Amino acid sequence: MSRPNAITVFALSLTTLAAGCGGADRPNTTSESVGATAPTVSASTSTESAGTGSAVTPLTYESAEGVFNEGRYSEATRLFTAYTESNPENPWGYYMLGLSAWKSGEPGRATEAFEHALQLDPSHRKSLFNSSRVLLEMGQPKEALERIEKALALEPMSNEGLRLLGRAKYQLGNVDGAIEAYHRALSLDEHDVWAMNNLGLIYIEQGRSADALPALARAVELRSNSPVFLNNLGTALERTGYPVAAAKEYEAALAVDSSYAKASVSLARVTGAGQQPESEPVDLGVFSTRFQADIEAWRGSAAPSDSSTTPDLTTTPDSSAVPDSSIGGIVGLSDSSVASVEAVSDTLEDCAGED
Repeated sequence: MSRPNAITVFALSLTTLAAGCGGADRPNTTSESVGATAPTVSASTSTESAGTGSAVTPLTYESAEGVFNEGRYSEATRLFTAYTESNPENPWGYYMLGLSAWKSGEPGRATEAFEHALQLDPSHRKSLFNSSRVLLEMGQPKEALERIEKALALEPMSNEGLRLLGRAKYQLGNVDGAIEAYHRALSLDEHDVWAMNNLGLIYIEQGRSADALPALARAVELRSNSPVFLNNLGTALERTGYPVAAAKEYEAALAVDSSYAKASVSLARVTGAGQQPESEPVDLGVFSTRFQADIEAWRGSAAPSDSSTTPDLTTTPDSSAVPDSSIGGIVGLSDSSVASVEAVSDTLEDCAGED
């Protein structure tokens, strides 16, 4: 089964959706099946034309995709529904219907569309990955894991797939397996900031905030304008006995997004009465450097171990610094917010990177 290849299916930035990732994995600008010949476009919309009554305007894949890229997801869902009705053999139409429905808040409909795409093309990698994202969001990690493993069988070195594997395994309670998946993802892409963030969150949620500091410090170093990363780094610092350094990260998060409630609550907590400042300032650059060394070590190991190499920059035990149960600011893997694990750009990512 051949793959269409002339326009971008989709690529996403942190704030907008726009076309622009690779050419070999995307459909043509006009209606096209996955067979040898392109079918005739039969989907249409009607507009009134003076003196002639109703004029028929063909509905192309490109026009429906343009609506999606403008963020008009409900309308895109309607258009791709019409497109798939007239082009029932094209998996790309169902794939984009799935994305549109998901962005419109219809996860059930999205999974149905992705499933239809996979019935037409079981090797449709993007449908496997993005349907797994929807299933994870719906709290169905077992079903998501099946999709992820199928996609990884097709593309074993997929950084995207390994990151999703980490998410699925963590939801299933396999903490060590999730950590290893993120190690593997980072071994393939040392700049994968979302793998760093997710790895740090696992450590925080497991009561190992000191181990979270290297990954989160590196993530913030690479993406200093992410309020999610800044907030999570602040949480790790707060829980390891660095309230002053934590406050700086919370303030930075609010400087990027003044409406970020979690950072606001956390900042009020660490600047409130009774907080004792740390005796020595923390050097986040040391943590970041050590994390980069960890990645190099993982690359040289077929099965990276989960041994902490966190520099000893504090004598305050994590458990006694700030009890985990008293912290409400963490943006965790189990949070219902889309940005809790991966921003919108990554939730529907098509490119190798987030932007």
